[in-house]
Amino acid sequence: MRKRSLAAVATVLALGVAAAGCGSGSGSGSGSGDDDPIVVGSTLSLTGAFAATGQIHKLAGEAYVERLNAAGGLLGRQVEWKVVDDQSDQSKVSSLYERLISQDRVDLIIGPYATPNILSAMAVAQRHGYVMPQHTAVLAPQLTYECQFPAWSIGPTPNQFIPTQLFDALAAQPDPPKTVAVLTSQSGSAAFVSDGFGEDKAGALSIARERGINVVADVHYPPTTTDWAPIATQVRDANPDLVINNGLGVDAVNILQAMAQLNYHPKRMFGLFPAPGPLLDLGEVSEGVLSVSMFEPNKPTLDRLGAPATEIVADFTARAEKAGLPYTVFETQAAASWNAWEILTGAVRDSGGTDQQKMCDTLHEKGADTTFSGHLSFDPKVQNFWPTTQAIKQIQQGDWVTVWPADRAAGKLAPARG
Repeated sequence: MRKRSLAAVATVLALGVAAAGCGSGSGSGSGSGDDDPIVVGSTLSLTGAFAATGQIHKLAGEAYVERLNAAGGLLGRQVEWKVVDDQSDQSKVSSLYERLISQDRVDLIIGPYATPNILSAMAVAQRHGYVMPQHTAVLAPQLTYECQFPAWSIGPTPNQFIPTQLFDALAAQPDPPKTVAVLTSQSGSAAFVSDGFGEDKAGALSIARERGINVVADVHYPPTTTDWAPIATQVRDANPDLVINNGLGVDAVNILQAMAQLNYHPKRMFGLFPAPGPLLDLGEVSEGVLSVSMFEPNKPTLDRLGAPATEIVADFTARAEKAGLPYTVFETQAAASWNAWEILTGAVRDSGGTDQQKMCDTLHEKGADTTFSGHLSFDPKVQNFWPTTQAIKQIQQGDWVTVWPADRAAGKLAPARG
């Protein structure tokens, strides 16, 4: 049964951009009294190209803050979240975080959605010495600020891990792919997974060739692409066993729709970081599509995590339905957002305040406990990326189902389309 209505959530934090470690300031918030709220600042893409995912983070963040305040807040004070729409525009992110820190004087910040936006926010956070949990950036070589803390980890070399995990999953099937088309958005994290970065040239393209998989189409497209027909035509003509779309948001949706208009359906397709709801809304067109997953609320997973996780998932779905969102399932993006908030609030509790350097040091020393990913440890030598828990998920009969690795799967990987 297709689940509908999810879009929303998370949070981001206001940061600054400086040089080495975090600053020792505590942030000023809206006042200095013990009864004043602790103010968290961030931007989110509530409009524009990333809005379908940004709304997921907004709804998750609102749910987290409400739950936190109902339990007594932080340090005996209520928490206020000041979130600003960055309109999915990287050029706006830096000035907005600068305003949150320098003018609004927020106590804490949390990162925005999308790697390019996170990198802009991180520069501001570093300049002002603010701790910045961030939930979705994977461009590890550029995440060099020691007080940024990933809430979603694909390890320090995602460009190698992601395609390796995908090819391992497919190699275990009776009909592993012999040919592949790789369609790559020319944006930070997506291009990183296809082409590598800097001296590390490993990625989907090189790893496919190393495994003897013939690359029959290699297409790089700008994030502003609106005409998908030429790309769809090139894929149809190549007719690969596997299509890899290393893209963001609704790229995979647009590509599948363009191929369907040509009466062509790929045998297998993988989308890197898609908005989950729009893909499900395609129905039969997207059946069997694969993607990465940090968390899916499949029953075996919820049974393993226990009552708190089940309650959070159910509450999120109720909120999303009430808000009329198009996709109501608490999945990877919402879980990453929840992790980011738990990293931030755990740092405040464990350090005993909002002193940024103490918070940063505490996270390096003690790590953070999270509901959906367990205990996280942070080592600045690997950009604070913790051991990955990423899995592969697949659309099966209108739902996302975790299918790989076997020890965390909620179902079996479905065969390729005929």
